[in-house]
Amino acid sequence: MNDESRGWRILRSPSRGVLIGGAAVAVVAILLVARLGHSSDDAAGKDQNVPPLVTVVVPSLGNVTATVSLTGQISAQNDMPIGVEGDGGRISAVLVEPGDHVRRGQVLARLNPLTAQSQVDSAAATLDELRASSAAAQAEYARAEGARDSFSKEEFERRRTAALTAQAKVKAAEAQLSEAQTRWQRTSVVAPSDGIVLTRAAEVGQIALAGGPPLFRLARDGQIEMRGQVAEQDMPRLKVGQTALVRLDGVAQPFTGKVWQVGAVIDTVTRQGMVRIALPAADQNLRPGAFARADIQTGATVGVVLPQTAVLSDEQGTYTLIVGADSKVERRAVTVAGAHADGLLISNGLSGNERVVAIAGAFLRTGEAVQVAPGALAGSSSDSGGGGGGVDANSKRPAASAGANAAVSAP
Repeated sequence: MNDESRGWRILRSPSRGVLIGGAAVAVVAILLVARLGHSSDDAAGKDQNVPPLVTVVVPSLGNVTATVSLTGQISAQNDMPIGVEGDGGRISAVLVEPGDHVRRGQVLARLNPLTAQSQVDSAAATLDELRASSAAAQAEYARAEGARDSFSKEEFERRRTAALTAQAKVKAAEAQLSEAQTRWQRTSVVAPSDGIVLTRAAEVGQIALAGGPPLFRLARDGQIEMRGQVAEQDMPRLKVGQTALVRLDGVAQPFTGKVWQVGAVIDTVTRQGMVRIALPAADQNLRPGAFARADIQTGATVGVVLPQTAVLSDEQGTYTLIVGADSKVERRAVTVAGAHADGLLISNGLSGNERVVAIAGAFLRTGEAVQVAPGALAGSSSDSGGGGGGVDANSKRPAASAGANAAVSAP
């Protein structure tokens, strides 16, 4: 072996060592990755076995005042448009403003009376002339009747006819004068009844015509009401005379009213009926057109109150989810009897000692094992009326907002 071959062997030997070392490092890396992956699978399996945390309420069974809630607006019970009754004319004076209390017959505005006054004067003069003529004819007829033998039959009949004709003309002139006086009186726009002036469209100098837009709107007798729409299923629960609490935006104190009319028909499009609530007219805050909310008390019933987020609905009906003794979710069909300030009134389906899932029930399955969140157990439904997602973040389930689960809205 020559010196050149020996040198090549010496140079090639380190390359084999490098290859063997690299292979060893690769094997170690594969083993580490496999072990880490196995550990991650074990951790994921452990997380999947953790039951979700839920918030529950334990409502108590008892007498609950049922209410029907509605929205609407304040209106006059009898909104009377007032315009010109006569021939119309130019407005010369406006004597009232919106909000004024007026009496029946009180003058609200006056039209220019010059034309009407001239007609009255002309009719009065004509009447005086005809009365004088009638008096003369009556005198001639009286003389003819007193000395009948001195007058021919034809002359006697002529004087009698002239006296009767003059009398008839006087009556016609009196009627014309009365008509002219009526036209003159209609130059004053008066209130047809007691009430409160709601709006005023009359302005001095404006031409007012019969049949034109109303000059004033009057709340007859000052009676104020709230008009609102109620869902079709709630209409049978409403009766005339029921008490209602009406609230206005910006007014802290509610107003007490009485239902005085329940609509006789249901709107075929909205499936709602009209309800009218009489309110005290003395309060200045009750302005027609204002937005209002009302709760009508329909009586007491035996049941429980749950937050809206605890009541769900699907094609099988309305239901709630309860946590059984084995900490598993159970479905319970319920009957919603109405709305309450704290939620929905349940009249059937619950005995009052169940642990009801308060929120995020739509993310749970029947038969699924859960655990009640510490401190979440409430003695009444009002303790869980608000809030966001009811499933704890540690359960690896997405939290849901309370509004997403309110499948049954308040009537």
